[in-house]
Amino acid sequence: MNQLLAKIGAAIVTVTVFLFAVFILCSFNFGSYLVCMFLPIGYIMMSAGFHHESSEQTRVAATIGLVLSAVYAVLILLVYYAQTTTVRLEEMNDQAARVLDYQKGGLLFNYDLLGYGMMALSTFFIGLSIRAETKPDRWLKWLMIIHGVFFLSCFFMPMTGMFTHMAEGNSGHGGGIALLFWCIYFIPIGILAYRHFGKIPVAENH
Repeated sequence: MNQLLAKIGAAIVTVTVFLFAVFILCSFNFGSYLVCMFLPIGYIMMSAGFHHESSEQTRVAATIGLVLSAVYAVLILLVYYAQTTTVRLEEMNDQAARVLDYQKGGLLFNYDLLGYGMMALSTFFIGLSIRAETKPDRWLKWLMIIHGVFFLSCFFMPMTGMFTHMAEGNSGHGGGIALLFWCIYFIPIGILAYRHFGKIPVAENH
């Protein structure tokens, strides 16, 4: 059961990131928001699998990664549930829109970036915990560790106002390209994790 749930989580991650890229290309915002609410669920399932199979020597790193995945999930679910409900269905004045509407930048846009910063930090610690005994697992380990670098831009760049300008449309194409680049980077992580849980039984705790 442990291995199966982790494998399903990796599949959810792969499919949702792929759909996210497709919806970006199609400019289908509602679809992008919707799949982004399922991505963290899959990511938590995947992270729990890595935590379960971690050794005693890497258990702290795996636990940090799992906890951070939950922080990421809470932030992202709050942001995108607001986009698919209140922002989409309610009439808002300009001040409320600047706070709540993802497309206009503002508070929830910054929370979204903070959420993905937490995800990046989570992948870094989980990557440290992976036992890379095969070439695909070594690729998975280093892709997750290197992905941790995204934490720096997601956490600090909103303080400069750069991403707010991109959200407001001043650099819309650049923002879309950056998101597509992230999708291209993260899809292999989902695929490799799926292969990992498909071939290696998750170690049982003693």
